[in-house]
Amino acid sequence: MPTPTRAAVVEAPGSPFVVTDVVLDDVRAGEVLVEIVAAGLCHTDLGVQVGGIPFALPGILGHEGAGIVREVGPGVTRVAPGDKVLLSYTSCGRCANCRGGHPAYCATWVPDNLITGVRRDGTPTVSRGGTPIGGHFFGQSSFAAHAIADERSVVKVPQDADLEVLAPLGCGVQTGFGTVWNILDPAPGSTIAVFGVGAVGLAAVMAANLLPLAAVVAVDRVPERLALAADLGATHTVNADSEDVAKAVLEATGGRGVDATIDTTAVPAVVRTAIDVLAARGTCAVVGAPPAGTEASFDVQGILPGKKVVGVTLGDGEPETLLPQLVALHGKGLLPLEKLVRHYTLDQLDEAAADMHHGRTVKPVVTF
Repeated sequence: MPTPTRAAVVEAPGSPFVVTDVVLDDVRAGEVLVEIVAAGLCHTDLGVQVGGIPFALPGILGHEGAGIVREVGPGVTRVAPGDKVLLSYTSCGRCANCRGGHPAYCATWVPDNLITGVRRDGTPTVSRGGTPIGGHFFGQSSFAAHAIADERSVVKVPQDADLEVLAPLGCGVQTGFGTVWNILDPAPGSTIAVFGVGAVGLAAVMAANLLPLAAVVAVDRVPERLALAADLGATHTVNADSEDVAKAVLEATGGRGVDATIDTTAVPAVVRTAIDVLAARGTCAVVGAPPAGTEASFDVQGILPGKKVVGVTLGDGEPETLLPQLVALHGKGLLPLEKLVRHYTLDQLDEAAADMHHGRTVKPVVTF
């Protein structure tokens, strides 16, 4: 039966988050009703809020949910009522990329996770005052006390898991960590530089810190984030406001250049620097998501020594495989997410966004 709940709704591009009463549809085949315990705030949510990323508004955002399963639809086998779960993105499960273990590149990823705000069959998951509004964001829309999630968005975790800390695994942490381990896969003794050490960048630093690398360089404009990066394993930090970034990164590698770089900023000039400082045969992974149509330049002559540039979505992670591994690393004290997280209530989402923008917090997490 329909589930009344409370949710933070964005009415139109540029509008604030407004907490209001909504009603979730009946749970259907392949769906799960989750009581949300916590949900991380990500730059992708803010990109939709300001109109830089298309989505059906008015609508409910949130795509780093964590909670407890309350009901399952027909055919659901991954989870049962009472299970603790993390929520991540959805995928079709049938296309070549999904079958090959790369659901982040699902053939229907964009319409299923963004844009439409409805199920694949066009039906809504949520309404307000009898009128459908945008939902199904990343297969979940977790800025609400309850969410209808696709079974493929749901990953079971141990009953003792701390959901208020683990919620960011569903997107930001998965993206940074997966980019290092799944895409760059740096060899022992190699070097890596991370441009932008917000939640995604710091997750990359933590992933790099678990590998036998010669140097891990963190680049940012916020001193507090650079200090946190050093605490989490960066061997060198570069303040982009006061240092010549390219020069400092090259000095950190003895002038050779970096074997791998990650850009989380989506700023074209920063992407260019992340390419320029690569060593021969180095790889730059671009994970930041700017507005559609954003272009970045590079020196063609400069990439001829075997340099590569690769775009990455969600760390090319398969959630049901990767997220339990990250939960286990956290349980062993090797993924100290507590150092990134600051908690807010649902009606403090705009405050949380401002704090993230001004560098006062790294990863806001809404708790219920």
